[in-house]
Amino acid sequence: MVFLVALLVLGYGMQAQQSQQSLEAKRKKLEADIAYTNKLLKETRKNRDITLNELRLIDNKMNRRNELVATLKKEVHILNSRIDNAQLSVNKLNAELKTLKEEYVKVAYTAYKYTSSYNRLIFLFSADDINQAYQRIRYLDQISAFIRTEAENIQAKETIKEQELADLKQKKATKKKLLDKENDQVFLLEQEKIRKNNLKSDLSGKEQQLRKSLRQQEKEARKLNKQIEKIIASETKPKKTAGTSNSYALTPEEKKLSDSFFYNKGKLPWPTERGVISSTYGVHPHPVLRNVKTKNNGIDIVTGQDSEARCVFDGVVVSVSTITASNMAVIVKHGNYFTVYSNLDDVYVRRGDELKTKEVLGRIHTNLKGKTELHFEVWREKTLQNPSYWLSKR
Repeated sequence: MVFLVALLVLGYGMQAQQSQQSLEAKRKKLEADIAYTNKLLKETRKNRDITLNELRLIDNKMNRRNELVATLKKEVHILNSRIDNAQLSVNKLNAELKTLKEEYVKVAYTAYKYTSSYNRLIFLFSADDINQAYQRIRYLDQISAFIRTEAENIQAKETIKEQELADLKQKKATKKKLLDKENDQVFLLEQEKIRKNNLKSDLSGKEQQLRKSLRQQEKEARKLNKQIEKIIASETKPKKTAGTSNSYALTPEEKKLSDSFFYNKGKLPWPTERGVISSTYGVHPHPVLRNVKTKNNGIDIVTGQDSEARCVFDGVVVSVSTITASNMAVIVKHGNYFTVYSNLDDVYVRRGDELKTKEVLGRIHTNLKGKTELHFEVWREKTLQNPSYWLSKR
């Protein structure tokens, strides 16, 4: 039973440690994401105009910071449990040491009475017979051995206690740092909320400019969408073969590639080396304009200036098209899946090129306000997909 309890305690301790390590890794990633978003915000703020991009970046940073605060709270909770367990262990050691020392004092006192040769001889010669004298000799030897063993046990437990106390002290110091960090993050979060509200207020006064920008974006999105639909229709056009009706069928190589793409759902590398998602897939209320909704057929990723787009999986380039003077789009086919990379101002590939995963496609456009943003879409034949479900979680 004692062995079973020990195993359970050990198992809980290992599980708690693994949880804490996992939370530490998540915390470090969130801190890195926030630091990178701050870098992007600095690039955006080089232009004095207040932009919607800055508002979206702050929104993204606030979400990350909320996650960070929640992660810190979980870390503190686990650390509290470990501190409680360490304190219990120290208390147990103190109790054991107290018992050992009390026993040691009693035995040491008994041994003291017979330390002198005179007392030892009296004790032996007062025996009734040789056998009893022999037993008394063994008794004195056992007392000496017990004293040595108890002294060693006490010393060993004292050493363990010192280690446990040092560990406990270190855990408490770590907890204090985490709590201080949590308080700092909460303060920064409040500051970001104020900044966000101020930005929204300032942007509300630029409604006409925002509506004009939105119309331009929608125009580009419609043009891109027509181009995508045209390419996909061409690539999935029914093929007539001898003795069969018109039907679209993948070649064995395309089927293999398509299956491989599907089985990598949630594991695909990002189309940028670094980046922050500024707009997610689907229909969303406009962050500033009232009663206005925007539709995104993919996701938008804000990244650093001079960043490049890269292919998320092996495939073949089926289109390189110009949407506007500063917006080129590349479409890559992966069996019956297609990925779209838009808002490039310089493209390094051509139609028909066979690409490998993470192969560079082109440089992402940076606008006059310092925003470098890639638009990315995923299609399964003529059906739109949510790219967030396909990309790996960073």
